[in-house]
Amino acid sequence: MDTIAAVKNRILQLCGQRGISINRLAALCGLPPSSIKNILYGKSQNPKVLTIKMICDGLDITLGEFFSTAEFDALEQEIR
Repeated sequence: MDTIAAVKNRILQLCGQRGISINRLAALCGLPPSSIKNILYGKSQNPKVLTIKMICDGLDITLGEFFSTAEFDALEQEIR
């Protein structure tokens, strides 16, 4: 799994846990739905940390909580 897939999976996981749609997440975050959908559908291959921070703020979690998963811990080095 790559980093972009891990970010996508985490967003979907958090929405599922809270029972909210992508559009509802966008409203909570103050982001256009297209920003989140671009991450989820692969159009955004390098989402900004600020965008992820806004998602975290909307979900009332920290960046640390967002990235603190086994999936992120298992990612391989991007630079070889």
